[in-house]
Formats: sequence, structure tokens, C-alpha cells
Amino acid sequence: MLGFVSHSDCLEHDAGPCHPECRQRLEAIDNQLLMSGLDFVIRRYDAPKVSREALERVHDREYISRVYDMAPTDGSVEIDGDTVMSPGTLAAAERAAGAGVLAVDLIMKAEAGPVFCAVRPPGHHAEHDQAMGFCLFNNIAVAAAHAMDVHGVERVAIVDFDVHHGNGTEDIFMRDNRVLFCSSFQHPFYPFAGHDSETANLVDVPLSAGTDGAGFRTAISDHWLPALRKFRPQFLFISAGFDAHVLDDMSSLALSDADYAWITKELQAIAQEHCSGRIVSMLEGGYDLTALPRSVVAHLKELL
Repeated sequence: MLGFVSHSDCLEHDAGPCHPECRQRLEAIDNQLLMSGLDFVIRRYDAPKVSREALERVHDREYISRVYDMAPTDGSVEIDGDTVMSPGTLAAAERAAGAGVLAVDLIMKAEAGPVFCAVRPPGHHAEHDQAMGFCLFNNIAVAAAHAMDVHGVERVAIVDFDVHHGNGTEDIFMRDNRVLFCSSFQHPFYPFAGHDSETANLVDVPLSAGTDGAGFRTAISDHWLPALRKFRPQFLFISAGFDAHVLDDMSSLALSDADYAWITKELQAIAQEHCSGRIVSMLEGGYDLTALPRSVVAHLKELL
């Protein structure tokens, strides 16, 4: 059964008026689940708050303490030009990171799987000791480290199809040979990171502005899929950002709902080949309130 992890606390993070990373993102996904009928075939779970131990596997201790110390009880605190904490942010971030930990546990205990985590704030820009790009804690990295360090998984793959490069995930795992990180992203574009050449455990696929679904599928087929099959991961994690959609004005790529269904189907095949179907997918970007929920439903249908 497809697991679906979220929490009402994730609605309470307020990045400010007119900010694209808003609570309506999760509300739109919930509405689309109802309209599509998927709400009747998923199993919902409440995300727990992440433990300090789980955070410290991927983040600097002093950085974690700084985030907790900066959390406001009223008003807001600006960490950088994009990343803001409101009174509800810390609890939302704790739930977002805790969602991935629960998802891994559910799968390793064969209680659910695959599992999608509908959480905010997102995480893939958060580096070892720095918040940025709407992100405080690196949710996908916390989940992957939990799979390796608690459940003994020896090889994990993290794939990131958000329109922005997952610089935080790369920063955390770039020297960890237990992890293969594959990222596709518009380039040049925020956060102006990524590599033009592949390394032993990093497969970056920069896409020029205007790239459509055909170009995206070719790039993934040529670079990600062979690397994943060669690596033979035992667990597959997806940083599922849907802001490369043609309707999303956060980018200049031109993907469609069908492209997200296609890549999910390809990743599902990899997971069946090598991971016994173990997949945790975590929401990252996606800001058009029409395209985002449709794309998430396309993604979930293929995970089913």
C-alpha cells in the first residue's frame, strides 16, 4: 500500500505574504488526491518530530542549535533573502525531517511502501551547516542517513528532479561512497551549483532554459539510468520537485505531468530491479497550484 506521510504542523510555516512556498501547496495536493480518487487507496501517517540524533547525522551540531535558538515566538526571522522562520516554522521543519525517518522505518518493517512525504519546508538546499533556498533541514539526507546508519542499508541512491540543483544534498554526501546522487536542474540557475562532469557518486544533469520533456527524458536515459543500474542501490530516495513544469513560473523548463509520470515509472523499475521496491519520495519544490497537485498525482499513480 502506498504510504502518505504529512502533518498539520507543516501548514503553519509562514514564509511571508506572496511567498511561493506557502501552505496552499499542501492543501492543493490534498484536494487533488480527493478528486483523483487516490485518497481512498493511500495509507496516511502523521509525521513525528525528528530527533536531534537524526539531524546530527547530516548537519553540524552548532548549526542545529543555531536554528533552534533563532526560532521566533512571534514575528519572523530572516535567515537569508529566501529563507524565513515564523513561529510555526521550527515545528514544521521538525515534522518534515521526521517524515522521512518514519517513511524509512515503515518500509524496512514492510508496513508500507513506497512512501510519499507531503511536507514543507523543503530540504534539498540545506547544506551541512547552512540554511538556504527555503530549506532549514535536509529532509531527504536525514532519511537516507537513517536508512544507512540505523537499518544498515549499504548503498542508497538519491535522485533529484527539482528544477534547482540539490546543492545541499550534494554537499552532505559528495564524499560518501555509500550514496549515489543524481540531480537534474536548469543551468545556469539558482543556486548556481552543480558539476558539468560526473564523478564516482555524483551524476549532475544540467539542462538549458527551454528544455522540454523530450530533452529531459533523453538526458535522464543517457546519464541517470545507466549510473543507477551500475550502482545497484538497495534503497531509492526521490527529491520530488515539480517546479520544472511548463506552467511553473519559478523556472524556464517545459516539463509536463506526463514527464513526471515517465520518470517515476523509470525509477520504479530501478527500485524493483535492485531495491525490492524500496522508495521514499519527498516533496521539494513546485509552486504553481494547478500544476503541482496534478504532477504529484501523476507521480503517485506510478508509485502505486
